[in-house]
Amino acid sequence: MSINASPDPDYVAAHTGVVIDAIITETPLEDLAASARPQVSTDAMGAVVTFDGVVRNHDGGQQVRRLTYTAHPTAADAIREAAMKIIRKHERARVWVAHRVGPLAIGDVAFVVIAAAAHRQDAFAAAADLADLVKATVPLWKEQELTDGSIQWVGVD
Repeated sequence: MSINASPDPDYVAAHTGVVIDAIITETPLEDLAASARPQVSTDAMGAVVTFDGVVRNHDGGQQVRRLTYTAHPTAADAIREAAMKIIRKHERARVWVAHRVGPLAIGDVAFVVIAAAAHRQDAFAAAADLADLVKATVPLWKEQELTDGSIQWVGVD
């Protein structure tokens, strides 16, 4: 819940409690996120929080050369359900989320969450909770090619 001295005008509620989109895609996320940002942020929003999950060159003490994300056929439904669950919890926010699948290079953006709200506390909380829920519940697997030539799967039980 926001900490503010006076209540927001009534029209602010008409801008919140919205999932703009929740997608799994092979398309690079930078342009998609840039297009989504103006849809997430309205004139009633005073805070926009963006999280970019970037492919790094290491994992668990191992050096990573590149990776491939694979999605279960239910992943698109799962990411939408995660976004809806978060917007029910953070009804004072607006959100957009996307996760990339397919081959990615070091430095590529693999995961983006954008959350907007009238106040920063609401935007930060919605963004953090959505990122955590997607990582915990959306069936995605990461195949990492390590610099020694070996392959490591992450997220496969």
